[in-house]
Amino acid sequence: MEPFSPRLALLAVLGWFFYKYLRTTKPTRLPLPPGPKGYPIIGSLFDFPTTKPWLVYDKWFKTYGDIVYLKVLGRSFLLLGTLERVNDIFERRSKNYSDRPRMPMLLENIGLGFLFVLLPYGSSWRRQRRAFHNFFHPNVVDTYYPIQVNAARRFLRNILVSSPERHVELMHTALAETIMEVSYGIKIKGLDDPYVKDAESVLEGLADGGTPGRYLVDVFPFMKHIPAWFPGAGWKRKANAWQDVNRYVARKPFELVKEQMKVGTAAPSIAASLIQKLHDQNSPDLDRATEEEVAMNTCAIAYIGGSDTTIAAIQTFFLAMCLYPEAQKKGQAELDRVLKGRLPEFDDRPSLPYIIAMVKETMRWLTVTPFGQVHMATDDDEYEGYHIPKGTIVIGDAWRILHDPEIYKNPDHFVPDRFIKDGKFNEEIRDPSVAAFGFGRRICPGRYFSDNSLFIMIASVLAVYDVKPQIDDNGREVEIKVDVTGELLSHPLPFSFRIIPRSKAAVYLVNSSELLE
Repeated sequence: MEPFSPRLALLAVLGWFFYKYLRTTKPTRLPLPPGPKGYPIIGSLFDFPTTKPWLVYDKWFKTYGDIVYLKVLGRSFLLLGTLERVNDIFERRSKNYSDRPRMPMLLENIGLGFLFVLLPYGSSWRRQRRAFHNFFHPNVVDTYYPIQVNAARRFLRNILVSSPERHVELMHTALAETIMEVSYGIKIKGLDDPYVKDAESVLEGLADGGTPGRYLVDVFPFMKHIPAWFPGAGWKRKANAWQDVNRYVARKPFELVKEQMKVGTAAPSIAASLIQKLHDQNSPDLDRATEEEVAMNTCAIAYIGGSDTTIAAIQTFFLAMCLYPEAQKKGQAELDRVLKGRLPEFDDRPSLPYIIAMVKETMRWLTVTPFGQVHMATDDDEYEGYHIPKGTIVIGDAWRILHDPEIYKNPDHFVPDRFIKDGKFNEEIRDPSVAAFGFGRRICPGRYFSDNSLFIMIASVLAVYDVKPQIDDNGREVEIKVDVTGELLSHPLPFSFRIIPRSKAAVYLVNSSELLE
């Protein structure tokens, strides 16, 4: 066998460029939508953003209109900048736009095939989503209220004895506790718990590898065969490190619950329910293996993705409270009026319109998934007189939809009052959930659980604490600037803040509060 030749490798890559270019430039009588023209073969490679892409998309929408088309290395991209366009494509034409593009970096290199949200549209995806939906639809999420309330109350107690530097860690722990107990009935031991560490590693890979255009292997799948030692293959070494964790991250807690059920020590959980169902079925071995994989993956998607978006949202809430103290005071005044010296529960929600408004504005202001998960056109399509080629990656720009100044005045500001009218929650204004959780058949099935976690955490914190910027050595509040990470899951960048008791009565209330059964 001849030794590896860089010259032959370069010719192979150029040949692939040319092949993709010819394949995706099939003539049609209809024009393509407007957008950056780019160059032959490479397209708009040099214009395509790989960090905070939603800001570049916004500039393109202002230049070309609310539907933008471009090519990068032969791959077609379609950007949708209004809710009307998103509904046209992802709702009314969902049959053609519910697929996912092939994701070599995420599925084949990092090894995230157990996350059904990444799977192509088809029977396997439908089966796993259906299984997940059975445990997180609106009529069942109220069974998790006690777990969510208890996690919020443990967080309130831990704040009393912690330093400000640990506030984010404690919040992260509280949400991880919630989802691990719901998914597996497992009690974790802080952020150093191996289950939490595994989940963080998976999410790191998902956020990094899921950003469109970041890795060439998603354009040239043959690159997945490049060895990690090859010069310039740092991406492969990163992928291998994540893959080492992903090989067992879904199976490890699931197998633990199986062992607990054998000896009768398993706590109630989604995993326990699914395993019991498997035991009650008399299925052939092949079907049983498939059903067990579905069950394991159902728990994994809750375990991996159930807390991260909520963590980012609560960090956004803390940031907003530091920068908008008047909104904080309004929320606290409503809580004081309704609660009268007790901690909040979910039954209080109808009486707390301003807290609900704060939840909605938190979702809207710094959108956690600013461009959501990408979709793909299954077949050629015609839309508004334009040709949409088969295989086009379609992105609904959630950030732009939730920052439309015609819908939300002063969209860059945190203003819960925009959702309030005559002292009540204003149902007429656009609910951020139309974009914050994705679109169409691919909308996040865990959105109701996430919304509940955000509500009870915000209400609980404001009932007994003030959130303020940290104090510097001169006794002045530290200046806080608004900035976020630029990946698939967008978090506020670290900032210094305090969570301090509102009064001695608040401290007593926190210490004397009881956990729900």
